[in-house]
Amino acid sequence: MIIRSIETFQVAVPLKKAFKTALRTVTVAEAIYIRIQLDNGREGFGEAPPTHVITGESMASIQFAIEEVFKPLLIGKDLRYHEQLFQSLHRSMVHNTSAKAAIDMALYDLLAQEAGLPLYQYLGGARSELITDYTVSVNTPIEMAEDATRYVRDGFHILKIKVGIGEIEEDIKRIKAIRKAVGLDIKLRLDANQGWTAKEAVRAIGQIEDELLNIEFIEQPVLAHDIEGLKYVTDHTLTPIMADESVFSIYDAKRVIEMRAADLINIKLMKAGGIYQALKIASLAASHDMKCMTGSMIETKLGVGAAAHFAASQSNIIHYDFDAPLMLKEDLLKGGIQYEGSKITFDTAPGLGIERINKGGN
Repeated sequence: MIIRSIETFQVAVPLKKAFKTALRTVTVAEAIYIRIQLDNGREGFGEAPPTHVITGESMASIQFAIEEVFKPLLIGKDLRYHEQLFQSLHRSMVHNTSAKAAIDMALYDLLAQEAGLPLYQYLGGARSELITDYTVSVNTPIEMAEDATRYVRDGFHILKIKVGIGEIEEDIKRIKAIRKAVGLDIKLRLDANQGWTAKEAVRAIGQIEDELLNIEFIEQPVLAHDIEGLKYVTDHTLTPIMADESVFSIYDAKRVIEMRAADLINIKLMKAGGIYQALKIASLAASHDMKCMTGSMIETKLGVGAAAHFAASQSNIIHYDFDAPLMLKEDLLKGGIQYEGSKITFDTAPGLGIERINKGGN
């Protein structure tokens, strides 16, 4: 189980429709794919998307971290001593969490393959299928209502509504238009992507509650570093508040939990640096009876698949935001997770179940 080679290659897939949030607009999903090969011929795959406004990474920085730092560190090492490998990976450089996540998921892919188990079973196997939401990008209230109606028609019963751009009144109009369009049976959750101040968030959420718009929870209402502001919102509203960009590491999670600054945490592999660290965050949250969500950046089915396997392995991860591959014009992979409307199922093949990368992989 000696690591023989690590290859990287770039991919880019256009989105069906521009993805707009309070932080950015995306029209093309870019990523670095990696392939790690062992001396026995097994191959493990990973993905790292550049998300400048969240992780601070670019395609160039991801490429550099993998080729110049991680590759020399790992080639020739024995995967059987993987605890040491993961610790070395995370000590080798600060930040660069998406680059670390790509290496991490490829190593876990290989470990599960060697065990002869799908990755979610190798990690714990809490459940065998997931239900994802679908995200409604920020646009005019009319356009967002039309998009929401289409997603419901396509079989999605949980919608994640992007807000946080412009005046609070405009966000309220967006939410009301969507609720009117889809009815009361559809679950709505909001994501402000740091777009509000603490007082704006309390005012907006108070109005949402007063108008009985029935929101499941609200994600990252304030700036990532403003943990006191996050706590202020949590303390002064009834709707559950979720920390996303505020939590990259187990140390971030510890601070949020100890301050009671949020009710929920969104664990993303690209923030945590991969499954190894994400498991620690999930375990810490579970020890405080805190439920979590797992989501993704704008990723292909490779990165999202790894996140889905992780999420399915942990009993306290009960919310899933894995719609990114459905936003893309094509699927670069054969194998991996499968979608049937909002339902995600896992291949019985060991590891991530990736059979082939259709572009650039072979």
